[in-house]
Amino acid sequence: MMDRRTFIGTLAGGILAAPLASEAQQTGKMYRIGVLRESKAPIAKPFWDTMRESGWVEDQNVRIEPRYAERADQLPALAMELARLRVDLIMTTGTFAAHAAKDASKTIPVVFFLADDPVESGLVASLARPGGNITGFVLGRYDEKMLEILKEALPGISRVAYPFRGSNAAILLAAGALGVQVHDIEVQGPKDIGRFFAAARRGGAHAALVPNIAFFRPHLERIAAEAAQNRLPAIGFDRVFAESGGLISYGPKALQQWPRLAVQVDKILKGAKPGDLPVEQPTKFELVINLKAAKALGITIPQSLLLRADEVIQ
Repeated sequence: MMDRRTFIGTLAGGILAAPLASEAQQTGKMYRIGVLRESKAPIAKPFWDTMRESGWVEDQNVRIEPRYAERADQLPALAMELARLRVDLIMTTGTFAAHAAKDASKTIPVVFFLADDPVESGLVASLARPGGNITGFVLGRYDEKMLEILKEALPGISRVAYPFRGSNAAILLAAGALGVQVHDIEVQGPKDIGRFFAAARRGGAHAALVPNIAFFRPHLERIAAEAAQNRLPAIGFDRVFAESGGLISYGPKALQQWPRLAVQVDKILKGAKPGDLPVEQPTKFELVINLKAAKALGITIPQSLLLRADEVIQ
């Protein structure tokens, strides 16, 4: 008959062996994840923290194959390189990179991180069931909410500059309800940022809205500086904008995408079909107000909005 100490030792050994057995199955192969994007920004720590919880450790049983482009037109060739390497999965940042990876292979799973609507751009059939070999995390566009906050901060504005030729339906609908006219100014890339603010001032805009567009993200500090230099109150889509001297920022809380992308990658490497995994979306948003910028512009932010802010920069 098994005595008490033997039983406890056997039970403990069984509990410890379960995760070790799972890890042993994974370490039989070195999985390779291609990373395709325009910048060389590293994969954030929360991604690897979550991967480690599922048994994935970089350079032990999973390895990154990075392919960084200096320009968007280089992405298709880099995606083909990853396809020829037969990586187990490709992670992409931005709509152009996601399309390049999807076009390079119909079988290699693709997990994207982007801002634009992936349904509208033709990447996925729907957010709930993407279909094909692709899924990911989409920050989304929330221009109408940004316009609503801008109007609450500056009740007297009636003309807002917007860096597009042809505003989307959501912001036009919101503008009509708020009694605001949207002044479209075409911006094709970072080189047009200074021209945008100068044109906004000439056109009589009272404020500006900087939407969540991929090529704006690396230039938020410069955009905030241009807004301040042109003395134009503006709202941006990321807290970096307000921290850099912009008046207000509203958008998804930083880094929340990484753990959720890691969960998708883990499921796919363990056999799930990407087309069956819903596209993830932000669940946490933050409002940041820069009172130093408001003072420089001679603006008084309503107390009701200040009380709702997640952070007020004094």
